Order: sequence, then C-alpha cells, then structure tokens
Amino acid sequence: MSAWQANFLIVGLVVLLLVSAIGVVLSRHYSRAAFVDLQAAKGARDDLSIVYGQLQLELSTWGAHGRIEQMARERLNMRRPDQDGVVLMQQR
Repeated sequence: MSAWQANFLIVGLVVLLLVSAIGVVLSRHYSRAAFVDLQAAKGARDDLSIVYGQLQLELSTWGAHGRIEQMARERLNMRRPDQDGVVLMQQR
C-alpha cells in the first residue's frame, strides 16, 4: 500500500467517523425532542382527563332527579297532582 493510498484511507475513515458522530448527535437530538413532545402530550391528556371528569360530574348533577323536580316546580309551576287528580287504568 502506498503512502497516497494510506492517506486516502485515513481521510476516508476520518470522514466516516465525523459523519457517524453527526448522525449520533442528530439522533439524540431528535430523540430528546420527541420525548419532550411525548411528555407535553401526556400532560395535555391528563389535563383533558381532569376536565372530562369534572364535566361528567356536572352532567350527573344537572340530571339529578331532585334538580329536575326543583326546576319543574320553579320554571314550569308544576306540582304533584292531588289524590282526586290521579286516574288509574288497567292494562288488558
């Protein structure tokens, strides 16, 4: 092997080493960026889960029988019928 070929081989190996090192650095950078995005998405998911739970609780509160009865009395002026106002029917 001549000196020129040895120098060319060394330069080629150094270039490959630098390209490989840059590839590793870029790979780590993209990996960390993806991890940060993943953590942000998990945080957003947790926040949305909390809001969803609060909305479920509010929905169950709005749909409670006592609340519906109270709103029927206040807004629609409804009341329970008297004993005379109840008619029982038999099913055939």
